[in-house]
Amino acid sequence: MADFYQTGVVTTLHNLDSNGLERLENELGVFSDRVPIGLVLPALYSEFEKPAMGRIISELSNVRYLRQIVVALGRAGAAQFEHTKSLFKDFHCPVTILWMESPRIQTLLSMLRENGLSAGEDGKGRSCWMAYGYLLAAGHCDVIALHDCDIVNYNRKMLARLCYPVVHPNLGFEFCKGFYARVTNRMHGRATRLFVTPLVRSLEGMAAGAPFLRFLDSFRYPLAGEFAMKTNLARVNRIPGDWGLEVGVLAEVFRNCATARVCQVDVTDNYEHKHQDLSSEDASKGLRRMTVDIAKSLFRTIAGEGVVLTKDHFRSLQVRYVRMAEDTIQRYYADAMVNGLEFDRHSEEMAVATFAKSLREAAAEFVEDPLGVPLIPNWNRVASAVPEFFNLLLDAVEQDSQIGAATESARFAGG
Repeated sequence: MADFYQTGVVTTLHNLDSNGLERLENELGVFSDRVPIGLVLPALYSEFEKPAMGRIISELSNVRYLRQIVVALGRAGAAQFEHTKSLFKDFHCPVTILWMESPRIQTLLSMLRENGLSAGEDGKGRSCWMAYGYLLAAGHCDVIALHDCDIVNYNRKMLARLCYPVVHPNLGFEFCKGFYARVTNRMHGRATRLFVTPLVRSLEGMAAGAPFLRFLDSFRYPLAGEFAMKTNLARVNRIPGDWGLEVGVLAEVFRNCATARVCQVDVTDNYEHKHQDLSSEDASKGLRRMTVDIAKSLFRTIAGEGVVLTKDHFRSLQVRYVRMAEDTIQRYYADAMVNGLEFDRHSEEMAVATFAKSLREAAAEFVEDPLGVPLIPNWNRVASAVPEFFNLLLDAVEQDSQIGAATESARFAGG
């Protein structure tokens, strides 16, 4: 049975209409005439070689309310770039492939570094940021949505539910975060269940009343990669370039947007995508690396809100986190038993032990360097420092597209 209970400080929009796709898309078709919508798809080329991406492309080809789609394509050569373009040729709306390895895009990234505006290292954060910049430069959209490209059971209702709260003229939301259950014959989402939520609640106990912690704890799935926002918010938000992307985005939304303008929406009954390895012995990979980056992003944010964090605080936090996480395991065990799910308690305990290592490492790095790696600057700052950058970005993407088309024509003529 679906619930409609409101918790925390963020409005929660529940999934109470299982057959509402037609209604949602019809209304979005009307709303989008006045509030055009762009969609960003950050993807490595390797994801186009897996079944999930084929399903996503098939579903999106039937969407009629989008003004533009931007695929931020990473780790792709020239031939792979051209192949990716061919997959979107029959779409209802224009689809732009932003080729991150393009020499032109790399030249623009070098230009930013020369002006003291590093866009960070290669990764999802930088790709999303560049795609947002392209949509802002084009100026055709008032709302930008984003979702991951590894969703095995994707359907276009997810996108409709994600966009609707921000596009609807009478709701007044500027940012919408998706949430969902991740369950098969067992519970998934270890980084959220066993790390982020226990860590946030442990910090709340040490910094009672910290507004950002209460805000973050209001989200049912803070690590979800699905969100939509007004372009004015996309223009002023900074983002981390590492695995702290999702928490960093929420931190910037908290900083730049009134809480009453923020919501979360249940986008689907169940959500299945790739699962990260725990990587308990290697802090540079998998969930171990992810949780280190998330913790550092969280520490920087609450320190910026005036919360004092010393070595002594971190010693207490580590003990408090482990206790909170172990109590959380008991809760999930009971939930799994009631619902007839498999529950490997040993692997859950091993995950908590690994995350405790991540927390200890993140704390040490924060104490050593509280500022850490700078966030990717917001687009207002880029436009101020390099006024011509938007035009250069539009030209680079256009030239890449034309060269690709010319190459295809030459190959066809030669064949």
